[in-house]
Amino acid sequence: MGADAGAATAGDDAALDLEEPAETSESFDSLDLCSPVHATTAAMTIAAPMRARRPATRFPIIMLVARDLSKEYRSGENRLAVLRDVSFSIPQGAFVAIVGPSGSGKTTLLGLLAGLDTPTKGRVILDDADLTGMDEDQRARLRGEKVGFVFQSFQLISTLTALENVQVPLELRGDSGAAERARELLGRVGLADRLDHFPTQLSGGEQQRVAIARAFANSPRILFADEPTGNLDSDTGAHIVELLEALNRESKTTIILVTHDHTLAGHAQRIIRLSDGRVVSDTSTERAA
Repeated sequence: MGADAGAATAGDDAALDLEEPAETSESFDSLDLCSPVHATTAAMTIAAPMRARRPATRFPIIMLVARDLSKEYRSGENRLAVLRDVSFSIPQGAFVAIVGPSGSGKTTLLGLLAGLDTPTKGRVILDDADLTGMDEDQRARLRGEKVGFVFQSFQLISTLTALENVQVPLELRGDSGAAERARELLGRVGLADRLDHFPTQLSGGEQQRVAIARAFANSPRILFADEPTGNLDSDTGAHIVELLEALNRESKTTIILVTHDHTLAGHAQRIIRLSDGRVVSDTSTERAA
């Protein structure tokens, strides 16, 4: 549009948002037009009033890339393919559900995306870090810095209170304000009055909320939730997914939710469906609007 703007009519110019001429560090009269640099500067100065301002183009920051991922396991003399050529990318701040029947490869895929396992073929790039080029120590360090996990079975330490469970990742990292941060997170998930309760003194939904608070303790860039409502009744499960949805909005943490429940997956902005180890559909939901 820049070159064509000069040909626009006066009425067209009135509708355009035109840029003011850019200021230069030298006066126009002082420019040596025999110099290619100065000649270019002069031309840009003359043309500036004619350039229509173009809207800024914003490209999403890509948080996670799966590229031609395949995973095979050896069974005797045979090889069992669990994932086949899975590819997609997920932008920062997205809430994505991965769904599919049992045996479709959902949990295997989650393990590869989180760097808990390595693919037979393909690459995983998490926040610009190529996991497939790292050893286990490097992947573990990256997980500690950028990744949170929520599991179906909660994975709470039975001998620690709710507050102490949330403090664990903070203390391992050496944070001096671990107790204060843990109290804040438990308050955000509605458990401010359960700080001193042990897991056995909490309901299933409350235990999962403790697990979510712990997962957000290190302010992860991305959170992986593997069937987080699998051990809960439908109402409690819906509340847990709504909590994840709210935390996604507030913190802008990318959330990858693995579930077999399509109703719960409907809370996500995007649904990736697997069948027999392949992506069979990848669609946005109404919540993506």
